[in-house]
Amino acid sequence: MAILGTLLKKGIRLRETLEQEYSAPRELQKQELKKLMIKARDTEFGKKYQFNALLKEFRMENENFYTQFSARVPIYDYEKIYNEWWYRLKDGNKYVTWPGSIRYFALTSGTSGSASKYIPITKDMVKAIRKTGVRQILTLSKYELSDNLFTKGILMLGGSTDLDFNGTFFSGDLSGITTGRLPVWFQRFYKPGKKISKNKNWGDKIDQIVKMAPKWDIGIIVGVPAWLQILLEKIIATHQLESIHDIWPNLQIFVHGGVSFEPYRKGFEKLLNKPLIYIETYLASEGFLAFQAIPGRKSMRLVLNNGIFYEFIPFNDANFDANGEVLPDAETLKIDQIQEGIDYALLISTCAGAWRYLIGDVIRFDSKRESEIRISGRTKHFLSLCGEHLSMDNMNRAVELVSEELNVDICEFTVLGLPAESLFMHHWFVGTDEEVDETELMEKIDGKLKVLNDDYAVERQHALKKVRVTKLPSTLFYDWLKSQGKEGGQNKFPRVLKGAKADDWLVFLRDNGIGQSQQV
Repeated sequence: MAILGTLLKKGIRLRETLEQEYSAPRELQKQELKKLMIKARDTEFGKKYQFNALLKEFRMENENFYTQFSARVPIYDYEKIYNEWWYRLKDGNKYVTWPGSIRYFALTSGTSGSASKYIPITKDMVKAIRKTGVRQILTLSKYELSDNLFTKGILMLGGSTDLDFNGTFFSGDLSGITTGRLPVWFQRFYKPGKKISKNKNWGDKIDQIVKMAPKWDIGIIVGVPAWLQILLEKIIATHQLESIHDIWPNLQIFVHGGVSFEPYRKGFEKLLNKPLIYIETYLASEGFLAFQAIPGRKSMRLVLNNGIFYEFIPFNDANFDANGEVLPDAETLKIDQIQEGIDYALLISTCAGAWRYLIGDVIRFDSKRESEIRISGRTKHFLSLCGEHLSMDNMNRAVELVSEELNVDICEFTVLGLPAESLFMHHWFVGTDEEVDETELMEKIDGKLKVLNDDYAVERQHALKKVRVTKLPSTLFYDWLKSQGKEGGQNKFPRVLKGAKADDWLVFLRDNGIGQSQQV
């Protein structure tokens, strides 16, 4: 087992991983927050919020350490922390929210924002991401895998490693930043290699990978489902194959993240002639938060002892407004205070100088004891125009069920909430290249949502009077992403479009001659 063997030869030990498995989540997180505050106490942020005084509370056995921390340090979203603190990092200022200066920024506009966000990436964060990546590789020992898998290549489809440099800092995709700093021992397994990875032209990069594909023996693929599916389809078409296994017979594992895989599963598995093992990760621009640790589970384990402290805001009307903005005095909880089966918005404090930062994701605990979670949505990717409380999780599940029932490959979808006379409507845009009746498709989705969500079922009888569907070629979704400067790599199509993004989408469709749609 070349990869596992190399890890062990390099002296990487399992002690810290085992420590998380056998230590109480509360204690792990208490120690992690303490470490973060000790490291940052001499920064401007640490001085303003008196970290030295707060650190004295950690000596006690009570909960004062968290009560005082959450009372003194405010909740930040990106705009707030950038406008108060992070903008100064771009000018080379040191010891602002984390020791030293920041040389790298991950550029992301998320899936709802417009202008690019600059997320600071510190040396400590790169080390933490790498360490969590190693932990995930070590979990492969829990699967029944052939020994030769660990001698095969790993294809990682991410952003360009050729970062922009303005004289003060480098910026680019997180995948480009971390891939460009891979340890030497890993580079012999890594594909597509340094030269292709530097290419900033997404179309050219895909073509280069397609050309080189027959020369590689790939065992693991890593990336966003939609873009990997496009790549595999192109490899199969170009080399006139029946399946991707005709060219990569040892392909066994697909590591994915950033978006639910289930809506893509049907179309993706048409490209295979034998099943893959699917492993989910939760790697955001702000840090590597969780990964699938146990075979067969659909949940992921939060990483509790590697540079991130978590807080949880119950995702309900008492804490968030209709636009997904957190309300003043929102209730926050630490990990031992959560309950299973309830949606929580995540706050994180990290070794990259994020403090009580609202990352925008909504998660749900499958197991409190094992800190096993699944992503249920985004704070701004839900629809509640009139109390229907429709989550991204509901939408993904409904599309998955309808795709199976109608035997239709639905590649992408998005939903807009719109006024309808004096009431409201949902307008679905569904991407598929197969023949399907729009009215039947919408009736099926509408019916599944009524079963999955009681609030939705009630509002469909009252204020939510209309549901409309427009069936589109799947390529239109990717063309729109390209028009937004978000082609390829880590970019995902948002499941809900609001505000300016919704307007841009409708204009784009009109410019492409999209006509009337059906409604139920």
